[in-house]
Amino acid sequence: MSNTSIYDHPDHELLRDQIARFIEREVEPHAAVWEEQGFVPREVLRRMGQAGLFGLMYEAQYGGAAADAMTNLVFAEALSQSTFAGFIITVLVHTDMASPHLHHAGTPAQKDKYLRRVIAGELITAVGITEPGAGSDVAGIRTKARRDGDGWVINGTKMFITNGVHADLYFVAAKTGPGKRDMSIFMVEKGTPGFTVGRALKKTGWLSSDTAELVFDNVRIPAGNLLGEEGKGFYSVMKNFQTERIALGAMAVGHCQRALQLTLAYVHQRQAFGGPLWDQQTIRQRLSMLDAKTRAARQFMYHCAWRVTQGHDIVQEVSMLKALTGELVNEVVQTCQQFHGGMGFIRETAIERLWRDARVLAIGGGATEVMLEEVAKRY
Repeated sequence: MSNTSIYDHPDHELLRDQIARFIEREVEPHAAVWEEQGFVPREVLRRMGQAGLFGLMYEAQYGGAAADAMTNLVFAEALSQSTFAGFIITVLVHTDMASPHLHHAGTPAQKDKYLRRVIAGELITAVGITEPGAGSDVAGIRTKARRDGDGWVINGTKMFITNGVHADLYFVAAKTGPGKRDMSIFMVEKGTPGFTVGRALKKTGWLSSDTAELVFDNVRIPAGNLLGEEGKGFYSVMKNFQTERIALGAMAVGHCQRALQLTLAYVHQRQAFGGPLWDQQTIRQRLSMLDAKTRAARQFMYHCAWRVTQGHDIVQEVSMLKALTGELVNEVVQTCQQFHGGMGFIRETAIERLWRDARVLAIGGGATEVMLEEVAKRY
C-alpha cells in the first residue's frame, strides 16, 4: 500500500520518516503501560516538542515551522501509523484542536506568553467545548462567562475533554450573551481557583488518553484571557473544526492502513483448510476492496487539505470527509478483526486495540449524522 500522494512534496517523506522513527523508539515499546496508567507521560510529549513536531503550522518567531495544511496532514497521517490511538489523540488535540485557537485568534501578547511553550511541549493544551447536554450541537452549550470588574467569571461544566486531567492550558467556550451563538473563547490555566477536574472518565478505547469532566465554579480570570473578539467564539470554533476534522480523517485513514497491513500479513501466514487464509477468494476480494476504499478516501483527504492551502471554503467537503472516514474505519477494522478470528478478540493484540479505538471516530469531532446534515444543507 503506497504512502505517496499526488500532493506530496519531498519534505513530506522526511517528516514521515522522522515520525516513524519516533513512534518506533518512543511509543510502541512503552504505550501498553500508558494504556494501564491512562495517560501519555509528559516527558514523551516534551521530546516531541523538542523535535519540532508541535508547531508545524505556527509562526517561526515562536519556534514554529510556518508550514501549510498539507504538511500538517502528513504529520497527522504519519502519527496515525501507531496502533495506540490514545497517544495519537493526545498529540492531535494539542496540535490540531486546542492550540490552533491561540494561533488563529491570539494577540501578540498572548502568543508571547504561551505559544513558545506550547510549541516546545512545556505546556500541553486542551479545548473545552463539549458539555453533558451539548456535543455536536455547539450552540447548545450552557457554560457562561460574565464580565466582572477587570475580569471574567466562568461557571459551568465540560464533558469528554481530551487531555482534561493533565493539560496546563485550556481553551474554554462559554456563553457571553443572550443569543444562541453569543459565545466567547477564554484561556484558563490549570490551578486557577474554582477550576477543577470533576472526574477522570473511563472509556472503551483511547485508553492512554486522559479524558475528563471539568467544573468551573466562579472561576475568575483576567480580561486579557479573552481570546479573540467577545461574542465571536462560535465562529472560531466552527473555523477550527475544519482543521480538527481533517486530522480525525487522517487518524481514521491511518487506522485503515495499519489494520490492512496487519491483516494482509496475518492471512498469508495463518493456516486453515489446508492452506493460508489468503487462498480463500472471499478474503482476498474483501481486503482488496477495503484497500481500494482506503486509497480513495486518502486522496480525498489530501484534496481537502490542498483546498485549505488555496483558501477555499471547504466546510461541505470536510464534513463529507469526516463522515466518510469515520464510517470507513469501522468497516475496515471490524472486517480485519474478523479475519483474525479468535486472536482478534484478545486484549493487547494490535488489531483488537484498533477495533475498540476506531469506534469513536464516527462519533467524536462531529457524529456521522451531524456531518451529513452539514453536507446536505449546503447543496
